[in-house]
Amino acid sequence: MQTKYNFLFIKKICICLFLLIILNIILLPCVNADETNAPDIDSPAAILMDLNTGKILYEKNINEKMYPASLTKVMTAIVVLENCDLNEIATVSYDAVMSLSYGYVTANLQIGEELTIEQLLYVLMVGSSNDAAIVLAEHVAGSIEDFSKLMNEKAIELGCTSTNFVNPNGVHDENHYSTAYDLALIARYAMQNETFRTLVSTTYYELPITNKYDKEDRVFTTTNSLLRSYDTYYYKYATGIKTGFTTPAGNCLIASASKDNLELITVVLGASQNDDGQSQRYLDTISLFEYGYQTYTLKEVIKSGGIVQTVNIKNATSDTKQLDAVVSNDVYVLIKQSDKDNTILPQVNLNDNLKAPIEKGEVIGSVTYTVEGINYTEDLLASNEVKKSETFIIVLGLIFILLLCWLYLKAKKKRRKNRRLNKRIKNNYII
Repeated sequence: MQTKYNFLFIKKICICLFLLIILNIILLPCVNADETNAPDIDSPAAILMDLNTGKILYEKNINEKMYPASLTKVMTAIVVLENCDLNEIATVSYDAVMSLSYGYVTANLQIGEELTIEQLLYVLMVGSSNDAAIVLAEHVAGSIEDFSKLMNEKAIELGCTSTNFVNPNGVHDENHYSTAYDLALIARYAMQNETFRTLVSTTYYELPITNKYDKEDRVFTTTNSLLRSYDTYYYKYATGIKTGFTTPAGNCLIASASKDNLELITVVLGASQNDDGQSQRYLDTISLFEYGYQTYTLKEVIKSGGIVQTVNIKNATSDTKQLDAVVSNDVYVLIKQSDKDNTILPQVNLNDNLKAPIEKGEVIGSVTYTVEGINYTEDLLASNEVKKSETFIIVLGLIFILLLCWLYLKAKKKRRKNRRLNKRIKNNYII
């Protein structure tokens, strides 16, 4: 009896194990793709962000305050671009040349040298020159302190909550810090500026002869290995942006890439070298980009001019009363590769009380497509002219005329009645 009981118990266990294995096989494909192929990032802090929407696709310690080193120069470039003309002339001061400690990268600028803002920006972003940052800061605000205030004001405007700048170049200071998330916000904003895009994608720049320097030997090659085709870390989809390093900050990198019109931004902070002597900031950045492009894609939902809805317009002629509401621009949405075949329904919002006349191309509402909490909204335009119906006007006119006639006849009848009444009164008075 005991033997039979043991056999049944073992049989039940085997059946349970078998069912668990079957369930595991069935459910495994349902695991979210971005969980199964998420990159193993060694750097202390990192973020992957969609440039267009700002959606975070990967994060690691993104709100931890860290030293940004020369990543600071991204904000410096933006403040300068928004406050200067590229052809303005800036003069190199004594402090710009002499205030930097030994070991920090410079462009060998000379005291009293005159350079354009554009030249200084190229030296700043391609060569990561710290003296150029000081010259630009002094030109814009008069001092490093006042320029730093402008940087911090801009950071707050962009939504940064854990950033504080005390200089324009990232020279180490305990009160000079940011986060991976804040730096991604800054970089995303900066990439809306076409001049900035050009600066951070440039791989080679040469300063010309100036009033204080008679040689053409100040040549700068980008510090961003992702952009150098001959480099071990070259990444063919890379489009920028900026490297940084100090001993306290470690190796830092803000990078951008574009593939099939999908633009991504990464920030990696505090990186070092791996056991093989390779730069972890580049390895992590490439891993993040590859993860992003393997997991996400841009899906075209509707082309510009595509019909979203057809509506009947009040008081319109019979041949124009049916109006197609068409989308003003192409609509692309960021979507997971695994969901790209899903249908995305529009949310249509037409203007209140639409009626004729309506001009062709007139904005008559908006359409929104929502994917993973991100709204993609475009205007809806009238596909054709809608003419006001003359029949409607004629009917209104007839109604108005009939009303006048009715009022006239009513008044006339009342006058007759009054005359008869007056006549009776008069006759009675005579009698």
